[in-house]
Amino acid sequence: MLKKLLLILLILATFGAWFYFDLGQYATLDYFNETKEMIFEGYRANPALYAGVYFAFYVFSAAVALPVAAIITLVGGAIFGFWIGFVLVSFASTLGATLAFLLSRTLLRDWVQKRYREKLGVINKGIEKDGLFYLFTLRMIPILPFFAINLLCGLTSMRVLSFALVSQVGMAAGTMVYVFAGTQLATVDQPGDLLSANVLAAFVALGLLPLATKRIVGVARKKRALRGWSRPRSFDYNLLVVGAGSGGLVAALTASIAKAEVALIEKGAMGGDCLNTGCVPSKTLIQSAKVAHKLRHADKFGIRVASDAVNVDFAGVMERVQEAIREVAPKDSVERYTSLGVKCLQGAARLVDPWTVEVNGEKHTARSIVLAAGGYPFVPPIPGIDKANPLNSDTVWEIREQPKRFLVVGGGPIGCELAQSFARLGSEVTILQSIDRLLPREDPEVSELIKKRFTEDGIKVLTGCLAESFPDGNTLEASLDGEKMKIPFDRVLVATGRRPNTQGLGLEELGIETNPQGTVAINDYMQTSLDHIYACGDIAGPYQFTHMASYQAGFAALNALFGFAYKFRANYRVVPWTTYTDPEVARVGLNETEAKAQGIEHQVTLYGMDDSDRAIADGDTTGFIKVITEGKTDKILGVTIAAPQAGELLPEFVLAMVHGLGLKKIMDAIHAYPTLSEANKLVAGNWRKANAPEALLKRIGGLHKWLRG
Repeated sequence: MLKKLLLILLILATFGAWFYFDLGQYATLDYFNETKEMIFEGYRANPALYAGVYFAFYVFSAAVALPVAAIITLVGGAIFGFWIGFVLVSFASTLGATLAFLLSRTLLRDWVQKRYREKLGVINKGIEKDGLFYLFTLRMIPILPFFAINLLCGLTSMRVLSFALVSQVGMAAGTMVYVFAGTQLATVDQPGDLLSANVLAAFVALGLLPLATKRIVGVARKKRALRGWSRPRSFDYNLLVVGAGSGGLVAALTASIAKAEVALIEKGAMGGDCLNTGCVPSKTLIQSAKVAHKLRHADKFGIRVASDAVNVDFAGVMERVQEAIREVAPKDSVERYTSLGVKCLQGAARLVDPWTVEVNGEKHTARSIVLAAGGYPFVPPIPGIDKANPLNSDTVWEIREQPKRFLVVGGGPIGCELAQSFARLGSEVTILQSIDRLLPREDPEVSELIKKRFTEDGIKVLTGCLAESFPDGNTLEASLDGEKMKIPFDRVLVATGRRPNTQGLGLEELGIETNPQGTVAINDYMQTSLDHIYACGDIAGPYQFTHMASYQAGFAALNALFGFAYKFRANYRVVPWTTYTDPEVARVGLNETEAKAQGIEHQVTLYGMDDSDRAIADGDTTGFIKVITEGKTDKILGVTIAAPQAGELLPEFVLAMVHGLGLKKIMDAIHAYPTLSEANKLVAGNWRKANAPEALLKRIGGLHKWLRG
């Protein structure tokens, strides 16, 4: 703090002296012309001293942004000549710019990064990728205020050495022009005589040169990537979409609405994972499990049900799951999409060249391709696992006999949802998690809440437990706190994450880049390393949610069709998700754990559902709403809800975050009574109470007392 204060005082003192003593009068061509003979004579007598003083003054003036750069650059050319002047100015300007960069970083960056964290997050990401190129471009245009560039770069995550090196190279061309002009000072009287329209136009041309170069490099890169491939003169389609899950369906629908010729390729069932093995079946199963659970606890609501009256027909439950799939299926069917103008192709797709996809031996060409092939359940290589014939989130829907002892390996959202459902339907469930808690992406108290409810439901929860081997088809050997244990089971479900479906697509042969985790590498426009091929959903990441696949697919399709004119950029700033356990866990933005880890100044506001009148009436007051706000403001950074129907409570906060509305706006909105959503208003009220202006309220209290007489 003392260092910052001293730096501020130094800068203020410099500017104060500059204006108070009118030092600017000495930084003019008139003054130089009046004294140049004396200066030249002094330089001839002691060149090293003059060069050193000139260099030091240039560095200092550039560091504190004195408005003298143009004049002293010209003077440098006049005094020292072209080559010595160029070397002095080039290194002094870079050193001064770097000091200004460091001043900005020291005095302002922490405050600016906290204040504008979200906006600067995008900028910092861009700086990491293309920042040095744009700095080089700006340095090539000397008519731009360099100090502003120094200041702004200091606020970002740019490295000091990179900034200095790029500045040194980027300013070289402009420095040469100015220094050369300075060598001609004996024949001119005003800077304007040197900086004619033609010279300024030349500077602008220098600045545009890197942009043109980037364009040329981009075209060259594209040609290099496509080298050896022959682009068809015409195409069968404007767009080919690989995969008819959530992402692929949205991409194809978007293209058909835009009146483009589009084909949709799917090797399995239309609708993909969400319809057939994911969202629809799992939520149907969860609802049946909830009904069974409520019936068993009907006495809580004043209804007497015999303990043996609740008999779960497991095969009937699983058939109901299939009925739900069949009822939703027409929305995703071949018939519907064909009626919308989409050509539906059944079979496995493989890219044989950058514009051609082969399906069942037939080749189809398109100007652009969208990869939306989804993902598959990952089965870890635990020794002997094949003996257990493990189920996963794709195959669990095939069983019709309820397992008496059901083991779930994996404590993420899928594992937790299915573990609780099977337990409530009557299975003896054990859930095994290798790390120390369930749902590790959530705050610890959320994990504890879910663990407590699981225990109440009769689930045996083993966290920090490592699966070691399956010695036979009905036993897992594991270790917990260094002690060996055997876990018997009838069926085991492995829910240890998903992997992208990239195998067999021909990506490697085309040189399409992938990330270390196996997903296809894309930019914010959904483009792969071949920029007319796009990817979305689980095959690309970074989020494995149905709604994110749909969101990305819209951008992929629009950019594939209209990217030659305008590109649409995806924004992941506000991404909601829900885990459908009971209670549900819904989340958007940062949680408390992440805010602390990132060192963000924040405030936590809680509201317990045990205070909600509607929750009391419904007979379930489990859980809470936790809101993370920035500093002392009401700006919402993130929300975690662990409560019944949390997923239905979350959208109000999502809407507020998207449109920059704070908790005050939520509090101002009228919420119907009695509803669970009223809890959103009440948590906003808790924030207002915690941030009430106590001093002002005390004075108001005094005013009321005075008014009473």
